[in-house]
Amino acid sequence: MSHLALHWHGRRDLRVEARERPPLAPDEVRLSVAYCGICGSDLHEYAQGPQAIPTVTPHRLSGVKAPLVIGHEFCGTVIEVGSDVQSIALGDRVAVEPEYRCGVCTACVRGDYHLCDDWGFAGLMGHGGMAQEAAVPAYMLHRLPDGVSFEDAALLEPAAVARHAINRAGEVYGARCAVVGAGPIGLLLVQLLKLFGASEIVATDMSEARCAKALALGADRAFSPRDDALTANHFDVVFEAVGVQSALDAALTATRKGGKVILAGLFVETAQMNLFDMVNREVSLLTTLGYRDCYPDLMNHIATGRFAPAQIVTRKVPLDRAVEDGFEALLGRPEEIKILVQPNG
Repeated sequence: MSHLALHWHGRRDLRVEARERPPLAPDEVRLSVAYCGICGSDLHEYAQGPQAIPTVTPHRLSGVKAPLVIGHEFCGTVIEVGSDVQSIALGDRVAVEPEYRCGVCTACVRGDYHLCDDWGFAGLMGHGGMAQEAAVPAYMLHRLPDGVSFEDAALLEPAAVARHAINRAGEVYGARCAVVGAGPIGLLLVQLLKLFGASEIVATDMSEARCAKALALGADRAFSPRDDALTANHFDVVFEAVGVQSALDAALTATRKGGKVILAGLFVETAQMNLFDMVNREVSLLTTLGYRDCYPDLMNHIATGRFAPAQIVTRKVPLDRAVEDGFEALLGRPEEIKILVQPNG
């Protein structure tokens, strides 16, 4: 039996192709995919890759190399379970936490599975969710509460990135916070900072539409860096959510003495910092990778009406239009924020 899936073959080479249904491993679960979001990482692989996608040697945990099924922000309904799986049942609505983990390395043993020695993502280092069906290890799955829609569930993965970035920052209640870049991660940061009681939230982005969205989601101010600048030496915590030199410069300048800068953006090029200035202001620079133990908390906030991540969705597209109306739209139109692919639509 076959199904359709979007395969990454190379830079600017994504193809919807039929894929035979492989047999399940004993610890795997197969789901019918409801939605799969297009992430900034997917865009980088499409426009500039390969960056994370293995092309020569298969990933150690997935056993997969390109061509592979792209997409790691996905959710759906369980249609088959492996012989050893007891935690998930047929018909369960689930979200996928797509980080591979070995379970035996030092990081995994201490609970930092996002830092696993063989870390990777389904959809980047293994077959992912931009397909009518997907098979993943059972440990990646979270049952969805009744109050969590598939639209919100498709945003759990980027929301977990934002949540983990806040965890890295520490307590934000009462803090003055800035978010440099109002893309999907930046806008989810705005929502969560509002939820967690930040006293001031300022966002910047080159897109007027994204600034307007930041204001609608709880930012006190939002503006283009072309028109204004973040107040220097003012903010307790600044989240850099772009991954470019100019955004990093703005974030470092805006941070108060003794404040923190959290790098949530994906830097694909080398960046520079004035370490003399950072030392003299005792600015802490923290990086953030993926997430761990974030999904349950986020699902609870969604189910109880305190968090609605699907507000950043601007479009839903069928699988056969994922490249033209999804990837290309995100690369060419800044007013697009989060596009969901609906493989079984």
